[in-house]
Amino acid sequence: MKNNIKAKALKSKTAKRLMRSVFFAGLLSLASCESSLDQINDNPNDQATIDPKYLLTYVSKNTFQVNGDNMYASRMMIGTDGENTYQYMKWDNTSFEVYTKQLLNTVKMMQEAEKINNKNYIAVGKFLRAYHFFNISLRVGSAPYSEAVKGEFGITQPKYDTQEVIMSGILSELKEANDLINTNDKIEGDIVFNGDAQKWKKLINSFRLKILMTLSKKTTVGNYNIATEFASIAGSQPLMTSIADNGELKFVDAADSRYTMFNNSGYGSSLYMADYFINLFKDRKDPRLFTFAAQTTGAKENGKAITDFTGYNGGNPTSSYSDNAELITAKNISKVNDRFYKDPTNEPSSVLSYSELEFILAEATARGWISGSAKIHYDNAIKASFTFYQTYVKNPGQYFAGFDVNQYLATPLVVYNNSAPLQEQVEKIITQKYMTMFHQAQWTSYYDYLRTGFPNYPLKPGVPAPFRFRYPQSEYNYNSANLKAALSAQYGGNDNINSKPWWLQ
Repeated sequence: MKNNIKAKALKSKTAKRLMRSVFFAGLLSLASCESSLDQINDNPNDQATIDPKYLLTYVSKNTFQVNGDNMYASRMMIGTDGENTYQYMKWDNTSFEVYTKQLLNTVKMMQEAEKINNKNYIAVGKFLRAYHFFNISLRVGSAPYSEAVKGEFGITQPKYDTQEVIMSGILSELKEANDLINTNDKIEGDIVFNGDAQKWKKLINSFRLKILMTLSKKTTVGNYNIATEFASIAGSQPLMTSIADNGELKFVDAADSRYTMFNNSGYGSSLYMADYFINLFKDRKDPRLFTFAAQTTGAKENGKAITDFTGYNGGNPTSSYSDNAELITAKNISKVNDRFYKDPTNEPSSVLSYSELEFILAEATARGWISGSAKIHYDNAIKASFTFYQTYVKNPGQYFAGFDVNQYLATPLVVYNNSAPLQEQVEKIITQKYMTMFHQAQWTSYYDYLRTGFPNYPLKPGVPAPFRFRYPQSEYNYNSANLKAALSAQYGGNDNINSKPWWLQ
């Protein structure tokens, strides 16, 4: 596996007839991921009707998958069979297919919900829109937003909105979503919360806080004062309170519903753990390591216990893949735990967990945005992470027997000090937050690194960590005037991965 471990695992094989559109070409052709959607006419001009529950299932299934590329960029895993562009910080153009697959289906779901006057599908749709536009903008900077996914209205070349406009806009959409959510309208086809509107409300408000914290380098975004808005939401709106509220997808052992990386060949052959990530756990005697990594071959042959920290070792993410391959020959490098590719259900995949929310609240407290104890939120976040793995990892006793989380929280490298300087508090928070995100939260750990500088990723001399992706080639082909105007306004016309976007300035 060379560049991208998502590969076919991220594509929906049973999607018999997908909704296909190129937003910049103005095409709208409806289909679906469920056989019952065959009622839809293939004529792109036909105003077909479809139950929004099918679209919700399809969009959710794709939105909540694991993103494996971040594991390389965030120094958690390495490849040994070729130069991985994410591991070596050499990525280039991104894709805008999220517009044509996720956002188009989301907008259609909301349109269909309006026909039946179901406000909850509209609210969930606003969350999904916000989630995807948030990630699109973090990847590139300015992007089509206000005019995006409007090909059916004749907008075939949407203008680019600034990152600030996008972030302000999605905060407003999430506020609207929070106001719309109700206990009367059913949410069928909901594979995330099984129709529980209150849990969607908690996720929506928790995600508002995530966006605001991501913008911690700024004071305002649009008409929002970031710290004030954060405090208002945290103090008045329902938020996640346990791992039962996690915004996550649970997998089942059925076609097209199995864990994202199930049967991924690279995991069984050429993917190994990065020493930077492993050492954080070894230094803290943190047993979550055993759920992520496999023992080295040498440790197995020597009969070391699975809970012996000396039996785990990683490769250097900045070294050449051939140098790391030598560790395989020496039987001194850990593979990824085989549950990630052998267990069809494995663990749920989250876009935002209760643990992450508590880390966000801890950081907000440390920064003075809200009152209270950052340590309490920090401790809650770590406890929630351990609860997650003890709940979802098969046979957790083999990893966690005799473990006491309260003792762990009191160890020197883990214990939190509310009186420490802000940077020290932020480093402690972000490091532990990073340690919860192996195969979780998609690109969040990398964006936290760009925002805070923590944890301190190892980088090859002369190869900085990119701030963004280049725009898709398709935009140069079909929407070049708007793209070039956006490039000129943001980056002096240069579409460079090392150009710093607004949110980091």
